[in-house]
Amino acid sequence: MLQKLFGFDPKTMNVRTEILAGITTFLTMAYILAVNPSIFSALAGQGMPTDAVFTATAGAAIIGTLVMAFYAKKPFGLAPGMGLNAFFVFTVCLGMGYSWQFALTAILLEGIIFILLTISNVREAIVNTIPANLKKAMGAGIGMFIAFIGLRNAGIIVDNPSTTVAVGDLSSITSILTIIGFFITGVLVVLKVRGGLLIGILATTAIGIPMGVTQYNGVMSHVPSVAPIFCQFEWSHILSWDMLIVVFTFLFFDMFDTIGTVVGVSVKCGMIDKDGKVDGVSKILMADAIATTAGACLGTSTTTTYVESASGVAEGGRSGLTAFVIAVCFILATYFSPLFLAIPSAATGPVLVIVGVMMVTPLREIDWNDYSEAIPAFLTAMLMPLSYSISDGIMLGVISYVVLNAISAIFNKQYIKKISIIMWIMAIVFILRYIFM
Repeated sequence: MLQKLFGFDPKTMNVRTEILAGITTFLTMAYILAVNPSIFSALAGQGMPTDAVFTATAGAAIIGTLVMAFYAKKPFGLAPGMGLNAFFVFTVCLGMGYSWQFALTAILLEGIIFILLTISNVREAIVNTIPANLKKAMGAGIGMFIAFIGLRNAGIIVDNPSTTVAVGDLSSITSILTIIGFFITGVLVVLKVRGGLLIGILATTAIGIPMGVTQYNGVMSHVPSVAPIFCQFEWSHILSWDMLIVVFTFLFFDMFDTIGTVVGVSVKCGMIDKDGKVDGVSKILMADAIATTAGACLGTSTTTTYVESASGVAEGGRSGLTAFVIAVCFILATYFSPLFLAIPSAATGPVLVIVGVMMVTPLREIDWNDYSEAIPAFLTAMLMPLSYSISDGIMLGVISYVVLNAISAIFNKQYIKKISIIMWIMAIVFILRYIFM
């Protein structure tokens, strides 16, 4: 039964190991239950309740991970993606001035488009054609971007009109709690304590109670209703020019955020063959697309595969049984909403920094002596945090790779062989995107 449902191979896999791997992955990615509502709290004044976002976050994670378990049969967990949730809130809603209902409609449409693109294998072809060194840089760049978000949310990094960014007031109560949390979580990770990230969040949150940073409202309660945000779409604008622009923008951002995350997880887990192809990528991307569509209906941002899944794979998880255990853990977690909603950004910020550390390790595998590979890879990773955009980092990295190697081919024809047809097409499309959008 396990073999049929989850692709479990009794000859090479162990049920106990798969269960422990699932619990480990959940413990390392459970911070999203605290972080996502925290980011969406900026829209609470517009009628998007934080407790409803909590349930939507858990629901999207449950649905996406169950699809991963039964359909893709891979040991990966899914949840609303970091970076994509920030783009939803701070760019589309607060920056561009659109309502959250409008943004959810855009995510629903791009989720449906992604399902169609996955069926046609377009997304798989794009994943497999991106050079291996750029793939490694994508995972690392996302890690640095997540770390940057954590430092900003915690007030360690702040805006500065003279230098763009600067170190904030380290003597403030919030900053002090963040620093305490960083060392607590860091020591747990150094000592390889299972679930160290979540333990670090909970310990920092508890310390924040007497400091006045954490607003404690209990541990357990009924599951908050998603009714205020469930299927709240703006169909009246579905054919408008504004909707087209936002859907297209989400499509670009989500397409390459998802590809970057899937590649980052696969590289970290060693699930890429010698030709640079991701094992079972088509079904992984389909699970991702279905989860995004379901998440939009529930009322949250784009759902994606989590790089923290690498922790479960490191524990020995190899089948969909690991993913099933992750989903069960998320179901149980929905009854602890007061605990997760009370967690301050000072407690989640340190975890995001450490998750960033975990994600930059593929950089050591890049051939830094080959500048035709190293320069585009460096730009890809560096531009993600500096531009505050994962997709911009990927798009500019692809453009630089194609242009640099194409010009170099004038003097040495071997460089032109490195550029595939799909890479040419992507570079041209990205250039046109920057010119006309």
